[in-house]
Amino acid sequence: MIYIYYTHISEQKHELLLQNFLPNFPLDFQQKIRSYRRWQDAQSSVLGRLLLKYGISKNKHLKTVNSKILFNTYNKPYFENKEVNFNISHSGEIVICAISESHDIGIDIETMNTININDFKMQMTDYEWNLINNASDQQAAFYNYWTQKEAVVKAHGKGLSIPLQSFEIKANTTEMDSKLFYTSKIKLAEKYTCYVASTREISKENSDVHTISIEDILLNI
Repeated sequence: MIYIYYTHISEQKHELLLQNFLPNFPLDFQQKIRSYRRWQDAQSSVLGRLLLKYGISKNKHLKTVNSKILFNTYNKPYFENKEVNFNISHSGEIVICAISESHDIGIDIETMNTININDFKMQMTDYEWNLINNASDQQAAFYNYWTQKEAVVKAHGKGLSIPLQSFEIKANTTEMDSKLFYTSKIKLAEKYTCYVASTREISKENSDVHTISIEDILLNI
């Protein structure tokens, strides 16, 4: 099962959120939050951790996770005992957290701003670029591929140290370092594109593979 939780940032609640929740986190995380210049970045980081905490506390079989959060060489966070995998992303006004047992996971959300997609041509394979270039909605097609690729490299664990053009996604599947990665689109809001990636096949219907639970969280601040 993949558990996905998301919420929205709010400038009005920012100071109260920091006052009520930040002291509960380790000192190094508190210092990191207070170093941000933009309130949006600070709040998104705090909300991401709160979503993670909420997801683990809600699912009783995940409560064995009591280890601290560490970071690998590529700055991907993980639990010290590695019993549960998670990944957090944020864009615009949405913060989202994906949690999974035993399988690598990555999630990426992007606000669909109008951009010149030609600036990103070198990030796509020829196959991917042809599909984007021939799509009736090129912007939407581009964001679909971009978020899939971002989710995959986050699931892999090496992040953007992996060139996005070095692997190709076909039918929501790709291979990297002899590992198969599967992606699935998460529909949240009209102006956003979001994908989750995992080393286990993803399905919303077949119980033999990963199924997805999605919940919009209104945190009590």
